[in-house]
Amino acid sequence: MIHFVLLIVCAVAIYLSCEWFVNAVEWLGERLRVGKTAVATILAAFGTALPESVVTLVAVTTGATDEARNLGVGAAMGGPLALATVAYGVTGAMLLLKRRRDRAAVLAGAGAGAGAGSGSGSGEDTGPGADLAGPGGAVLGDAKDIQRLAKDQAWFLPVFFLKIALGLVAFAFKPALGLLFFAAYAVYFWREIRSSRADDAGTDDEDEPLEPLKLQPSAASPATWAVVVQTLAALVVIFFAAQFFVKQLDVIGPMLGLSATVTALLLAPIATELPEIMNAVIWVRQGKTELALANISGSMMIQATVPSGIGLLFTGWHFDGALLWSGVVTLAAIAHLLLGMRTGRLTPARLAGAGLFYAVFAVGLVLIIS
Repeated sequence: MIHFVLLIVCAVAIYLSCEWFVNAVEWLGERLRVGKTAVATILAAFGTALPESVVTLVAVTTGATDEARNLGVGAAMGGPLALATVAYGVTGAMLLLKRRRDRAAVLAGAGAGAGAGSGSGSGEDTGPGADLAGPGGAVLGDAKDIQRLAKDQAWFLPVFFLKIALGLVAFAFKPALGLLFFAAYAVYFWREIRSSRADDAGTDDEDEPLEPLKLQPSAASPATWAVVVQTLAALVVIFFAAQFFVKQLDVIGPMLGLSATVTALLLAPIATELPEIMNAVIWVRQGKTELALANISGSMMIQATVPSGIGLLFTGWHFDGALLWSGVVTLAAIAHLLLGMRTGRLTPARLAGAGLFYAVFAVGLVLIIS
């Protein structure tokens, strides 16, 4: 029972520290004059993915056996899978819940307004929330946001496909190709910074005011040192809470009758990507859906490149059936979402549906290792 309690405590600690991190990283982006979208795709994504990359680096460089070093390969594959399925799925579910609540509030307000002044209206619904859709939700974002998101996924697909292909072949200079993945992320980083600044410079809308920094709640413009301290402190808490969360899963898995392999491949990826999931939940709750989605897509690019480059440099990068299956499911989930983006039909319901791909992965994984 104590392990279940500690699991809940870790989850709460991660959520609260993510609130502090999201709050600080938006101010950090303002200080660095980084575009709003790049705050999510670069700063937030890099901050939450860096601890996982360090864990991968430690696993592949200090592992005493090939099996221990290959844990880093599993982490490099499990991260993108959890983001493409669970993270997008949770975001879609949160959007559905939020829109359902908003719709109920609008309908309740409309009923009260009709009772107060039923003879004064023209019959046209022009109040706030008039464009809220039904249970499935309206199409997400404006065309510009969806185009940017689709471009991120279009970048991700060939990079991820290459890392899968390399896991199926063996040749002498394969480790050197790890540098290619670092270069791919460098290009993505440069593209994101440039396009985000250009987009912000080209808009006539006034910037939405940032929430006060939690470390200096009374300051209209917090000190830079406070922004940096809050960002780093939140990341430290996120890192250790996430690692402790994984350790509790390692104990709880066998208690539930799950093998160590199933626990490592099925539950651990969700735990390691929990900070990104929490970031998305917080931004959706704040009404910043574009940042929530951008954070996931930016994290996926890091997970597809940096841990992969490390794994290629220090391991044989050879895939077994379980790793190959995780790659296939990840590609299928992204293809599902990219189709919705390209056709202009990406709704919260379709986004939530990405979570079903993780259930498909779970079923296939059990069949493969049984």
